[in-house]
Amino acid sequence: MRTWHSEDKLGHCPWRDDLESAKAVSDHLSIPFRVESMIEHYRRHVVSALVDGYGAGRTPNPDMLCNRHVKFGELLRRAMAGGCNFLATGHYCQIRKLKGGEFSLERGADPTKDQSYFMAAVDAAVLPFIIFPVGGLSKKCVREIAKEIGLPNAKRKDSQDICFLGGKISLQDFLSGHIGDRPGDIVSTDGKVIGRHGGIFRYTVGQRRGLAIPSNADFEKYVVVEKDCANNRIVVAFESDKNSGLRRSLVELENVNFLSKPMVGKVNLLAETRFRDPPTAATVTFRGDGTALVRFEEEQRALAEGQTMAFYDGNRLLGGGIYAKAQ
Repeated sequence: MRTWHSEDKLGHCPWRDDLESAKAVSDHLSIPFRVESMIEHYRRHVVSALVDGYGAGRTPNPDMLCNRHVKFGELLRRAMAGGCNFLATGHYCQIRKLKGGEFSLERGADPTKDQSYFMAAVDAAVLPFIIFPVGGLSKKCVREIAKEIGLPNAKRKDSQDICFLGGKISLQDFLSGHIGDRPGDIVSTDGKVIGRHGGIFRYTVGQRRGLAIPSNADFEKYVVVEKDCANNRIVVAFESDKNSGLRRSLVELENVNFLSKPMVGKVNLLAETRFRDPPTAATVTFRGDGTALVRFEEEQRALAEGQTMAFYDGNRLLGGGIYAKAQ
């Protein structure tokens, strides 16, 4: 699956290296190899959505967008149209068929590599057609198997960058090339101007670094608590400020997606507020219209509009939703 032009000066996707590596593996295993160009589909559903989201002051997750619209959307559709029965990927997740025919998407066996969080926006209808071959293994075990059977990419480094950036350009610089810098004021919660910013998209709620504002207080640092797009301002406060709104026990979700039977009313669940955050107990009131109200047992820090919360029953992923604008 090719998703980006490396020739684009605003992105450095290492697609040629990826192509050569995948081709070498298929040759080693003597299996057919075909490249599907997904560039325009990816641009429309991931890159444009990312740029538009940041431009509006939100913090969207490109992995969520890619999984729903590209990997387990268009790529799966093309695979099925081309005669495939299943789509197998290297995600560290597990799928189990339950009694009654329902499919359960669960955390990967290796807790350090679990990627179930990124599946929170996937359409539940695709679960019967997905296979996660490494989901029940540890990363170390996967490496050992690859070495034993002589895979040419057995020692290849993990990729942890946004694919169209390739580690060669920062997300902020990429966004700057598409949105354009628009400097504005950094203000305290009482409206006092205490600094300048180069563009709201360069910041996210909860950020401490890169503000370049002296705190003039011992052991205190400013942190972003709001992105005021209407006035092109970044609002900051001290981390210790209890009234800054940085920590909340109540949050609204929109675009709620279910990977199990849809729920309505109050349900006690485990919430993963961000990737790799520890699960936290929450009561979620599902309204049946794609929105929900979440009440956490303990206050959560820096839940940014546009980010995703995934909800679980034990290790089973039940779905997720996007943080709506704080009221």
